[in-house]
Amino acid sequence: MGAERTLTRKGAATRQRIVEGAAAEIRERGIAATTLDDVRARTGTSKSQLFHYFPEGKDQLLLAVAQQEADRVLSDQQPQLGALTSWPAWQAWRDRVVARYLAQGCDCPLSGLTAQLGRNSPGAQAVVSELIAQWQGEIAAGIRHMQGIGEIDPALDADRSAAALLAGIQGGVMVMLATGNIGHLEAALDIGIASLRR
Repeated sequence: MGAERTLTRKGAATRQRIVEGAAAEIRERGIAATTLDDVRARTGTSKSQLFHYFPEGKDQLLLAVAQQEADRVLSDQQPQLGALTSWPAWQAWRDRVVARYLAQGCDCPLSGLTAQLGRNSPGAQAVVSELIAQWQGEIAAGIRHMQGIGEIDPALDADRSAAALLAGIQGGVMVMLATGNIGHLEAALDIGIASLRR
């Protein structure tokens, strides 16, 4: 991480171009079929440039792509996720989540990347843990806002409720990835949000 902080603007742009090129290759070819030579050809970078930014090779690059994909999970839900301030806003967020996963289809780049890196690898665990913590925090902030305006029972534990809703979303996504059926994700969101209103 320290090396990333000292990159020049041009260096940061080059590194980002490599990450985006790798992400595009992975979406088109799959993780196993994507080689560093493919990434170099796509991004117009030399071998020395690639290893300058990713000295540990493919796994380090895959971890950077996984971080980008994790960031996209949250950015794809904005601005709705950050503005859960009314029941129509919660509905708009619900619709945004469903639309995001419908557009993604049955291939989850982040899931594939973490599987390739090894779900128990410290880097992959850190990426997924950070994603879950940020996502749960945004949902909990929305619950607290609604508690503050008297729309949700103030006795409800916002963090646990957000965790339960997020677990339902993730379960629905896993069923969709396995079956192509979005209905479980929709049910998890609908019932999870409805339970907050009681």
